[in-house]
Amino acid sequence: MLLGSQLRRLREARGITREKAGYSIRASESKISRMELGRVSFKTRDVEDLLTLYGITDDAERESLLSLAREANVAGWWHSYTDVLPSWFPTYVGLEGAASLIRVYEVQFVHGLLQTEEYARAVVRRGMKGASPADVERRVALRLERQKHLFADGAPEFHIVLDEAALRRPYGDRAVMRGQLQHLIDISERPNVRLQVMPFSFGGHSGESGAFAILSFPDADLSDVVYLEQLTSALYLDKREDVAQYEQALKELQQDSPGPDESRDLLRGLLQLS
Repeated sequence: MLLGSQLRRLREARGITREKAGYSIRASESKISRMELGRVSFKTRDVEDLLTLYGITDDAERESLLSLAREANVAGWWHSYTDVLPSWFPTYVGLEGAASLIRVYEVQFVHGLLQTEEYARAVVRRGMKGASPADVERRVALRLERQKHLFADGAPEFHIVLDEAALRRPYGDRAVMRGQLQHLIDISERPNVRLQVMPFSFGGHSGESGAFAILSFPDADLSDVVYLEQLTSALYLDKREDVAQYEQALKELQQDSPGPDESRDLLRGLLQLS
């Protein structure tokens, strides 16, 4: 994505159309569009030809961008799990790992970054009916591996609004749900985590369209991305007007939900009832 955004900036600065850029590397206009969005891999020769077309002759600048191209083609750790993942999800895991701010609204179940191992296993079993025990465990292992990013040095800010429905819908037995609620209470104390609960008592709210995530990145050249998961695919939205609508919806959810301290009290109340 970073390389794609840099290439787009260079192309637009020279007033070159995507069609002309595509012609220079024997590709279509849509291929250039996918490259600039970071949706396809990069051939070093193509990047070299585009840099020449865009008038980039400085050796240091060219090498910096070519180095990005080489890094972009290195498979991430999550690629070893592609045998048990839907085709659209590895892209999300990569974006999640690169994000400096992750903002989420979740309604069906606790978000994957906050799930306990036992709760995650119950969720995966429910969603992968008929899967072998080995495949279930690999999905759980991936989820736990993703969570390390939330505790690592330089961890992203994670802001989440959990609908109360996600907390009351049981996955696993009573012990699993109690463990999950306690985990949410504990993790909500972390300085990089802001957890709020949208209670049933509020009624209708701005999250009526369902769960979504907004990913923001440390590089100013990268636009925010909205992730929407569907039954057989996922959408990645990065147009400014689309992102703005989801940002407004999340802002309203945060304003309308109890704050982190009050939400923690709500979690404690649910734990006592469970």
